[in-house]
Amino acid sequence: MTNIYEKNIYSDNASFMDLAQIVEKADAIDPELFTKFDVKRGLRDLNGKGVLTGLTNISTINATKIVDGETVPDDGELFYRGINVRDIVHGTATTGKFGFEEAAYLLLFGSLPNRQELDKFSEQLGFYRSLPTGFVRDIIMKAPSRDMMNTLARSVLTLYSYDDYADDVSMPNVLRQCMQMISLFPLLAIYGYQAYNHYHEGKSLFIHPPKAELSTAEHILYLLRPDSKYTELEAKLLDICLILHMEHGGGNNSSFTTHVVSSSMTDTYSVIAAAIGSLKGPRHGGANIKVIHMFDQMEKELSDWTDEEEVSDYLKKLLHKEAFDKAGLIYGVGHAIYSKSDPRAVLLKEYTIKLAKEKGMDKELALYEMVERLAPQVISAERKMYKGVSINVDFYSGFVYKMLELPEELFTPMFAIARIVGWSAHRMEELANNSKIIRPAYKAVSDTREYIKMEDR
Repeated sequence: MTNIYEKNIYSDNASFMDLAQIVEKADAIDPELFTKFDVKRGLRDLNGKGVLTGLTNISTINATKIVDGETVPDDGELFYRGINVRDIVHGTATTGKFGFEEAAYLLLFGSLPNRQELDKFSEQLGFYRSLPTGFVRDIIMKAPSRDMMNTLARSVLTLYSYDDYADDVSMPNVLRQCMQMISLFPLLAIYGYQAYNHYHEGKSLFIHPPKAELSTAEHILYLLRPDSKYTELEAKLLDICLILHMEHGGGNNSSFTTHVVSSSMTDTYSVIAAAIGSLKGPRHGGANIKVIHMFDQMEKELSDWTDEEEVSDYLKKLLHKEAFDKAGLIYGVGHAIYSKSDPRAVLLKEYTIKLAKEKGMDKELALYEMVERLAPQVISAERKMYKGVSINVDFYSGFVYKMLELPEELFTPMFAIARIVGWSAHRMEELANNSKIIRPAYKAVSDTREYIKMEDR
């Protein structure tokens, strides 16, 4: 089979592989220069602390405390509009109600809704669960992509063509657009998956019509499953996943992308498509798939899942690039902000245990819990650490999706289905306070050179 990188107009003297080496050499920057000029690569310092680039009312992340005048790691906390997300999750769990809509209202409007406000908001979201006539046939069903995030981005950009006020950036119009996309994301992602599954995998095609009366979590399971059936615990745990994934500060890559692109005053569809592109990356939203694949490989190679020494040895192999994808990473462990604990992972684990018992997957859960305990020890013993390390939300979310029998192709879109709420809140916050386009500084380190005429080169 011909190498695709050899098929180009340069085939007589160079391939793309050769040209790429020239590009890499031209673009390489001496790592010492980043230290010399005090450049915060990734907009973070060595301790993972982000460079302050903005202010936000939407959410707060706490991961440290002051002890004797020094900042030290602490158990992580996440607040939505000042309210601890732990209280939101526990509050909705004890009452038996679904919390996604309540948390979405809080993030968008700044306060918890009363019963009348929540009912009206939920009714409005249900009303918007309707795609334009022919959209499923003409857009989603034609040329379905193998990647559902690309499918989602394409659908979002196409919705621009169906909106008579697509470029109107007034707050009422942007709010309307955001609420529509919050409602439509499950349809766009799941219908896109069904189309790909049918046309490329040869499986039966089933498209369930949307139901306005269901909660978002229930609606997802209803749309996805052939028989549309689900248990209350399944829907409740998915609801919790959506709450925990819907927002995480303005500095995460996709939310920061939302601020950056919104600051140019472009349309909502372009902004959200850019955020989707950011979330798609394996360093951001695609990490839970890596966790699942890592555990699948681990389960095959371990002779005894309960042997701590054998599990520790496997984790060392991961770090030494001798196992799984040989990337030198233990996926689902570590976070740019949290070092002692990720509150989302702590909360998710509480309910993961319940679902694992219902599904008869206690053995798999025990392995996850062992890796959760051993991985930080192995990492700190093997590598120089600037801060502590703990599991992050991706560690258990993939396991939850697996127990819920969600296809892997929809793992990252599920993240997007939740995070569209946070993106919407950040877009409106940027527009409400917009005064300048976001443009950070880059220092040029190349030398000045004179132009040489072609005949003299």
